[in-house]
Amino acid sequence: MKSILERRSIRKYTNQAVSEETIKELLEAAMSAPSAGNEQPWHFIVINDHKLLEEIPKFHPYSQMLKEAPVAILVCGDTRLEKYPGFWVQDCSAATENILIAVAEEGLGAVWLGLYPMQDRVDGIKNLFRLPEEVIPLALIPIGYPAEEKGATHRFDQERIHYNLW
Repeated sequence: MKSILERRSIRKYTNQAVSEETIKELLEAAMSAPSAGNEQPWHFIVINDHKLLEEIPKFHPYSQMLKEAPVAILVCGDTRLEKYPGFWVQDCSAATENILIAVAEEGLGAVWLGLYPMQDRVDGIKNLFRLPEEVIPLALIPIGYPAEEKGATHRFDQERIHYNLW
C-alpha cells in the first residue's frame, strides 16, 4: 500500500542510469498484470537511445522530460493477441500501472505519458519505432532517479463511493 499511496508523477530525473536488472523487474511487474482471458496482448519497447527519446517531444506536447530521462518503456497492445477485442486498452493500462507502482517501490520516478487514443501521438510513435499495423502504442513511461521530491497526496474521497445504487 505504501508504494501505491506515495506514488507520484515525477518529471525530473538525475543522469544516473537505471540498471538492466531493474528494468527487467519493472517488465516482470508489467507482465504480472491481469488481462482479459489471460491473453496478455502486450509488447514493451525499452528505449535508452537518447536520439529516439529526443524525437518524441516533436509530436507529443507533454513529453519534454524525455530529454533528461535515462530510459523509457513504451507499452503497446497487439490486437492479434486479443481474445476479447477492445480489451487491450484495459490490459495494457493494468500493465502500465504495475510498472508505475514497481518504479515507486524501487525508489525511482516515472510519469505516465498517454498516447492512445490521440491519433497524432499514436502515428508519431508507430512511425518512429516502426510498429506493425496491429500494434498500438498506449503509454510511454519515462523512468529515472528523481531529481524532484513530491510528497504523498491524500486522494481518498468518500463522496465518490456508492453502495449498491448511485
